[in-house]
Amino acid sequence: MDRDQIGNVHEYTVSELSGAVKRAIEDNFGLVRVKGELGRVTRAASGHVYLDLKDEKAVLSGVMWKGMAGRLTIRPEQGMEVVATGRMTTFPGQSRYQIIIDSLEPAGVGALMALFEERKKKLAGEGLFAPERKKPIPFLPDVVGVVTSPSGAVIRDILHRLRERFPRHVLVWPTLVQGRGAEEKIAAAIDGFNALAPGGDVPRPDVMIVARGGGSLEDLWCFNEEAVARAVAASDIPVISAVGHETDTTLIDYVADKRAPTPTAAAEFAVPVRSELLSEVLNKERRMVGAAAQMMDARRSALRSAERGLGRPEDVLGAAQQLLDRRSDQLAAALRARSAKAANDLARIAGPLSLNALRNMATTMRRETETLAKRLQPAARRLVDQRKDRLAATARLLESYAYKNVLARGFALVRDADGKLVRRAEAAPASGPGEIEFADGARAVTFSGEPAPAPRKTSKKKAPARASQPRLFD
Repeated sequence: MDRDQIGNVHEYTVSELSGAVKRAIEDNFGLVRVKGELGRVTRAASGHVYLDLKDEKAVLSGVMWKGMAGRLTIRPEQGMEVVATGRMTTFPGQSRYQIIIDSLEPAGVGALMALFEERKKKLAGEGLFAPERKKPIPFLPDVVGVVTSPSGAVIRDILHRLRERFPRHVLVWPTLVQGRGAEEKIAAAIDGFNALAPGGDVPRPDVMIVARGGGSLEDLWCFNEEAVARAVAASDIPVISAVGHETDTTLIDYVADKRAPTPTAAAEFAVPVRSELLSEVLNKERRMVGAAAQMMDARRSALRSAERGLGRPEDVLGAAQQLLDRRSDQLAAALRARSAKAANDLARIAGPLSLNALRNMATTMRRETETLAKRLQPAARRLVDQRKDRLAATARLLESYAYKNVLARGFALVRDADGKLVRRAEAAPASGPGEIEFADGARAVTFSGEPAPAPRKTSKKKAPARASQPRLFD
């Protein structure tokens, strides 16, 4: 190009040329849809989001203003395939073109599923899905915590099911369950329940339900965010996940201690059925009473058998009484022998002593002997009295066990023709003679195959009402 041609070309300032390029791009690309993979994603302190859209050959810078970024249903992440809708413009400060994004959505369900599988693989590699990490769900919690939306049908279904099965104290932590920022609020609710101090003014839940109704993959995506999954994994309170319908699966289903197919099923996992527990307790009570009755019958039969083998009290106490009398005689004889020996010893040594000394010594010996006798006699009497009391108590016990005393209380012995005891009605002979022994004598009877007539009812004082048993449940 020669000098004359160069002189005819319009001369722009840098700002004029940048503005012309900006207008040209905006006029020709006022509305575009761009499909690509997210590269760099940066959220500024102002709330704006800066990102790169790329494919195998080119990179396109993009920006989402704060208002648009706050309405996103998913969190844009590097590697996610998306479709961005917006308008092209330039950024004169760096001499580059960019797209101002008005909407951003995943490029089909496949893209979200690929991201889901990637996160699932990552968390599984960290051991967050390991069975040994799962905490047991308490059998009957006092307090049930629920993380869900307070205005949806989910919380009503959970409360209704808990009321039907076993009413419990329920704490609801209201939170968003869809849309931008929902994952942060759900994670904060889980951490908030765990931060409650046991025994504080606000009761700490014994089990926690994280619930949401059904929806699309995009609607449920906040439960696939790492922040929520890690909050569930870090929870000291056992967590039951109940997100979506039975066919829906989210990351917290793998991390939670128990997965419920529906929110209603989560309530069923949280508490047992009160009526079934009452029936089980009553059944165990009947079995316990029956076992106690059988044990008492066995003990009663053993006591009666032991009673028959004890014999007469005189036979048991006679030898002990005789031994006591013999020991008493031996004690008196020993005292006399000791006194005589002391007198002999005194006489043997009295030769060289004066009469007064002998008298004083005799007096001293007599006093000592009397003192010893006074001390020995009460001890001997106490010993004899104790032995007598024990023998008398044993005699009274044996006397109460004697079968004659049992007959005196209104019982009777039934014997067949051979004199053998008849203990049951089914063991009685169909016919023939027999005998019934009462306390004051025996009477002959004749057995018959016909049943005995019912005993005549006698008026009795009405027994006092039994005290009501304490109830297990209100």
